[in-house]
Amino acid sequence: MSSAIEEGKTYEPGTYPDLPPPASTVGIIGWVRENLLSSTANIVLTILAAYLIWVVVPPSLNWLFFNAVFEGASRDECRAVMNEAGVKGACWAFIGHRFELFVYGFYPEAERWRVNVSFFLMLAALVPILYDKTPQRGRMMIGSAIAPFVIGWLLIGGLGLEPVPTDKFGGIMLTLVIGVTGIVGSLPLGIALALGRASHLPALRMVCVVFIEFIRGVPLITLLFVASTMLNYFLPPGTTFDLLLRVLIMVTLFASAYLAEVVRGGLQAIPKGQQEAADSMGLKYWQSMRLIILPQALKISIPGIVNTFIGLYKDSTLVIIIGMFDPIGVGRASLADTKWQGLSTEVYVFVAIFFFISCIAMARYSLYLEKKLHTGH
Repeated sequence: MSSAIEEGKTYEPGTYPDLPPPASTVGIIGWVRENLLSSTANIVLTILAAYLIWVVVPPSLNWLFFNAVFEGASRDECRAVMNEAGVKGACWAFIGHRFELFVYGFYPEAERWRVNVSFFLMLAALVPILYDKTPQRGRMMIGSAIAPFVIGWLLIGGLGLEPVPTDKFGGIMLTLVIGVTGIVGSLPLGIALALGRASHLPALRMVCVVFIEFIRGVPLITLLFVASTMLNYFLPPGTTFDLLLRVLIMVTLFASAYLAEVVRGGLQAIPKGQQEAADSMGLKYWQSMRLIILPQALKISIPGIVNTFIGLYKDSTLVIIIGMFDPIGVGRASLADTKWQGLSTEVYVFVAIFFFISCIAMARYSLYLEKKLHTGH
């Protein structure tokens, strides 16, 4: 449009041609000037950040990928390849040799198809729960309600399938079992505890307060020790109580206490006028909670709820203390093999990448849900 502007020409009000924005304020140049070079402090911080990236990122990429060895039968073969090339890098051949152990733990090899089917069933069950635009969502929700029982049957066996003891569970499979079960079980229990703590019934409120404060005042590792050892002392002689089931119960109770406080914070953020409006419409307590109060409180509490879920998911690694083999436990057990000793860095990096991908997926879904439920636009 600038070519259409003639020097010295006058225009009637409202007829002046549109001009494009200055080139320095749009595109990549505009973004850089606004976000990285907008002030002296930003310029200094940008230079420092660029220097740190230059110092850290290239060596990390070299160690992780470019100088890494992906094939080999032992640590010595990896070192020989790197020495021949004159470089230092990761020995991912170790992870490749132990990959199935990292994924399935000690689950019988002939039955691992059941783990694979269970994983895809879990994904299929989560889709209608997480996305409300799923086709045939109502019918699929019925399948989501049945899926936990089918997955439990597939993993444990019985009724036509060969039974697999839970002490064979391990690796990423064990982490998913503990994490997903804890998340699914703790959310409704946490909401119930939050409502109970806010209740006007003294006995119910006292029970919820004592439970929440006790659980939040005791480290999870202590509760896991109680689940693995001391709980047997309170059971009748000869009674067997599966260790994994005890861990799942303790993890669920632990997370529910923290979720209760997160949800209670959301409930307190709702103006009293909302409850009064529900009462004036003749809605009963559970109707007002289900239709008016809880939806708003849960929307407010989304960041805290997801933060609790991520913390619970990462805390599943604590089961190594009581003799269960999560990915870190599997890695440590694999390092006992003399062929792979000294590769603990690869183990921890591999586990860290797995948890990072899982946790970032939960965090991104949280952001998606917040934007979807945002009512300020």
